[in-house]
Amino acid sequence: MFIGLMSGTSMDGIDAALVVFGNGRPGIQATCSEPYPDALHEKMVAALGLEDPRHTGLAALDNAVGEVFARAVNRLLEEAGIERARIRAIGSHGQTIRHEPEAPVPYSLQIGNPEIIAARTQIDVVADFRTADIAAGGQGAPLAPAFHKAVFAAPTENRVVLNIGGIANITILPAARPEIVTGFDTGPGNTLMDAWARTHLGTVMDAHGQWAAGGRINQHLLDALLADPYFRVTPPKSTGREYFNMDWLAAHAQAHELPVRDVQATLCELTVRSIATAIAAHAPATGRLLVCGGGVHNTHLLRRLEQALPQMNVESTGMHGLDPDWVEAAAFAWLARQTIEGKPGNLPAVTGATRPVVLGRLFRKR
Repeated sequence: MFIGLMSGTSMDGIDAALVVFGNGRPGIQATCSEPYPDALHEKMVAALGLEDPRHTGLAALDNAVGEVFARAVNRLLEEAGIERARIRAIGSHGQTIRHEPEAPVPYSLQIGNPEIIAARTQIDVVADFRTADIAAGGQGAPLAPAFHKAVFAAPTENRVVLNIGGIANITILPAARPEIVTGFDTGPGNTLMDAWARTHLGTVMDAHGQWAAGGRINQHLLDALLADPYFRVTPPKSTGREYFNMDWLAAHAQAHELPVRDVQATLCELTVRSIATAIAAHAPATGRLLVCGGGVHNTHLLRRLEQALPQMNVESTGMHGLDPDWVEAAAFAWLARQTIEGKPGNLPAVTGATRPVVLGRLFRKR
């Protein structure tokens, strides 16, 4: 058994999944979510704005986030009634503070001290998954496509796995050549919609996309947003909240001159159009789109995707054996197993690395 820990760009909390690997599809045995305390969340959001977080004292924040990750593991084991001795290792993604694969010295910084997690849980931890890929010339992201390939590829059907978290990313799984799997971050997923909802509704999200569904898409604003150079960059590519954020939106002054509900509708359409355009350009023969991540609950968003991609069956990964809320956490359990077994966890065609490499570092329980 392995445990996967995932905290995405929304920074709303930690997803923990207990995963059993056999000869078939991985089995998720138990799950839990651990929210961040409000004060800690505020400190993490503030850290996003640091000019260079590597050169700023983040040790205390790193340790505090590690404590919450450990709490998620201990709670998961307690609720599941599983003895910790049965867990081979924990795969911890950490909380991304900055992702700069195109910097003069490329890096990706995650906090959530794995030494703290190992000490508090008394289970070995695999963490720091992105550094080895970056050292091999890659973007260090996205990393889930190798797991998507192992779990969702089909020999008779071209598929795309779409994860809609704060950032949206796709994994392209061609049936004819299963060895050639590609994928990349398409752009914003939920992050801009969530931020706009927090500002104007006072809620953490636009539940089911109902607010956006009642607004009108502003074509002028949408065209301006889609004109961003990121959408034209050739993969491999990855991005994050340090790029697509409220400051990015504020640079388009017309956003603040429109009815706020229309802006939400337009932000939803930005996510839809950037995803649909990426799939049409790089995987036009796709027969089935498998969706996971928090965005799977945005019924308005999924309806718009179905309309934008009429030739595809748009389905939840739940219809293919894995609950869409826990795919990413399960992916890091799988990546931890790859590391323990000395197997590569990256796909060079996805990240741009020069070679497959074993990802992560092992932090022993003490």
